[in-house]
Amino acid sequence: MAANEEDRKKEGILRHLKSLMMRKEYRLLYGLALLKLILPFLIQNPAYEPHRDEFLYLIEGRHMAWGFMEVPPMMSVFAWLTNLFGGGFFWIKFWPSLLGALTYVLVGRIIIAFGGKWFALVLGVLPFIVGVYLRLFFLFQPNCPEVFFWTLMAYGLVRHVQSGSNLGLYVAGVALGLGMMSKYSVSFYAVSLLAGLLLTKQRRVLLNPHFYYALIVGLAIFLPNLIWQYEHGFPVVYHMKELERTQLQYVSPGRFLLDQVVMNAPVCFVWIAGLIWVGFAREGRRYRFIGWATVFVLVILLAGHGKNYYALGAYPILFAFGALALERQAVGKLTYLRYVWLAVPLGLGVIYVAIALPFLPPRELAAHYAKTGMARAAGALRWEDLKDHPLPQDFSDMLSWKEMTQKVAKGYAMLDSTEKKQTLLFCDNYGEAGAVNYYGPRYQLPAAYSDNASFLYWLPDSFYVYNNLLLVTDDRDEMKHAFIHEFASATLVDSITTPLAREYGSLIILFKGPSETFRNAFRAKIEKSKYKTTAEGAGKRVGPNPLERGGTLH
Repeated sequence: MAANEEDRKKEGILRHLKSLMMRKEYRLLYGLALLKLILPFLIQNPAYEPHRDEFLYLIEGRHMAWGFMEVPPMMSVFAWLTNLFGGGFFWIKFWPSLLGALTYVLVGRIIIAFGGKWFALVLGVLPFIVGVYLRLFFLFQPNCPEVFFWTLMAYGLVRHVQSGSNLGLYVAGVALGLGMMSKYSVSFYAVSLLAGLLLTKQRRVLLNPHFYYALIVGLAIFLPNLIWQYEHGFPVVYHMKELERTQLQYVSPGRFLLDQVVMNAPVCFVWIAGLIWVGFAREGRRYRFIGWATVFVLVILLAGHGKNYYALGAYPILFAFGALALERQAVGKLTYLRYVWLAVPLGLGVIYVAIALPFLPPRELAAHYAKTGMARAAGALRWEDLKDHPLPQDFSDMLSWKEMTQKVAKGYAMLDSTEKKQTLLFCDNYGEAGAVNYYGPRYQLPAAYSDNASFLYWLPDSFYVYNNLLLVTDDRDEMKHAFIHEFASATLVDSITTPLAREYGSLIILFKGPSETFRNAFRAKIEKSKYKTTAEGAGKRVGPNPLERGGTLH
């Protein structure tokens, strides 16, 4: 009896010590997650404004719906909350930063669940602070929830395999549904995970009825957007065709594969170690489906000419396994490797942070890139036009918006009170329209519209009957086009002069007194554009327009 009592005391002490250790590791985990949350706010220079894409998603929060032309509705929920809290820069950036921190929490929980210690947790956070995820999780774009839900799907399946609990299946199912409400490319990873399961012994999960219940839960979450797509003629088909025509056809398969390493160059050895562990290690073979899923999703993206960052959701789970594998390898006489594996990412990370976020004002940053040459070597200065520029495209997309709105307000002030009521603010693209709507209330401007992206759906029915048109256009030759003669007067108000901005040279023009020919042609153009956004009309040529002789309005 005494011996049994002694054994129970020892077991109790061991459990207590283990609990203390776990609490210590969780404290480290959440401390590092907090660091990930706040670090980008400390790095980005205040000279930069919101990104052009962020303006689009913010305005979607004012037009809540179950879907939009470009994306499902998840971003509009975050945008609605942002607008509710005042729409300031902090709240715009808070949500992607939070999702980045939560993605690392999933990585850390996998590490702890497999017995990982402090070194693996520290190694696991490095990709989020010295790699491409630093930028991805600071831009208010669908990529941040997409990567989070890819990771959550993998996390749920891994935890199910590890513990046998069906809860993991439901976590994966909810992640699928919410992920599809964030970005449709979540389906690529879902299909890849299914293929990975089928190719390994974990295919037995398909015999578990809870797998199908979880799948039904995910589909039920996604159903409202699917219905919205059906009711609007599946505009996602048009959007994908446009994306393929204007951007994806230029993606090189070789460059795509190289970028999978380059994007996370300081820490690429971690995800490679994770891929090797699930592919060849004895302990990792139960999770080999993750390795196969990574291979399959890369193949899918290669076949579809996907952009390099489309695959970023596949790596966080590999970072978790890689950190575990490297921690276990660096023991005994090899303990010194831990210092090497931390020093290399931190050393290279200083260079990569300068590429991930704009830490200097535009001119100084461009000079820094020119001096070091690192950004050009990494391909960070190459835009969608396949040319190198002084700044990364994302950074140039964060400039000139306040100036633009001020100059639109200057043109609006040229009108009397009666003329203002009969004036349509119209912009060539969603970035311009979104920026004018974001900053416009400071200058008592009315809503700005566009026929680009989801703005096409928000044009008032009477858009073509306005007597004045205040136009923002990125066509520097706009004043030379023939349609100018369809107005009683056309006045060049000003142009964008912010150096290194992508909108540099854009014009603000005030038109008065449109002819009936212009009104009818403008109306026909919008109706044609709406038809082309449906699956039926995508890519079709729908008759000539009297104003299709040049100029961005035509």
